[in-house]
Amino acid sequence: MVSSVDLNSDMGEGFGTWAMGDDGALLQVVSSANIACGFHAGDADIMAKTMGLAVANGVGIGAHPGFDDLRGFGRHRMDVPRETLANQVKYQIGAAQAMARAAGGSVRHLKLHGALSNMASIDAELARACYEAALDVAPDIIIMGLAATAMERVARDLGCAWAGEIFADRAYNADGTLVDRGLPGAMIHEADEAAKRMVAMVEAGAILTSDGTRLKTRIDTICVHGDSAHAVNLAREVRAELENAGIRVQAFSGKPL
Repeated sequence: MVSSVDLNSDMGEGFGTWAMGDDGALLQVVSSANIACGFHAGDADIMAKTMGLAVANGVGIGAHPGFDDLRGFGRHRMDVPRETLANQVKYQIGAAQAMARAAGGSVRHLKLHGALSNMASIDAELARACYEAALDVAPDIIIMGLAATAMERVARDLGCAWAGEIFADRAYNADGTLVDRGLPGAMIHEADEAAKRMVAMVEAGAILTSDGTRLKTRIDTICVHGDSAHAVNLAREVRAELENAGIRVQAFSGKPL
């Protein structure tokens, strides 16, 4: 019987005067926060505020690097030379480390954002380039990635600390990747449905896909996207359903695979 699981959300994804999501409320529900580092969203002021709130709420801090794509919120697929991409990942982690330290905390984990994450979930060499870059500057960092994908296989090869992630508000393809946001049924908006799916997956130790496939995998953390109008309610419902099933919500340990 699974005794605990982490609950995470992507945060700090505003820019300047443009706000995105209710990070303050979410930080009272989740146990880990993936904080934008300025490339797809976020800036120095937003990072400082979000890091401070995470520390105040005892929430684990993660760097959330993405493509250099403010206009597209990191969701545009980009062909970036691997050396350049590695340097961009290092740069973003460095910014996160500095801002976390200034807020009295530290960066525990890394989670790739948006198109970069989706591409790395099926491209092992891309995942490796990003993860090796992260480990170069933060050897003890926990790599959070999509469970049962190329990301997990690369983390196993690297022998690094790992947190396998599933999504509360997204549907899955048979290969463990996420259904494209532009397709019908890709997003799960009903909080009750999302919560029950998460309990079922955690208890089964498997991703349950749209076509009924069960992909056995280690599940360490559940993501609730923070950029939707229903994010806070969904996160609360997921946490309540997990706890009602006897599953504690707490930060992951990040053990190697």
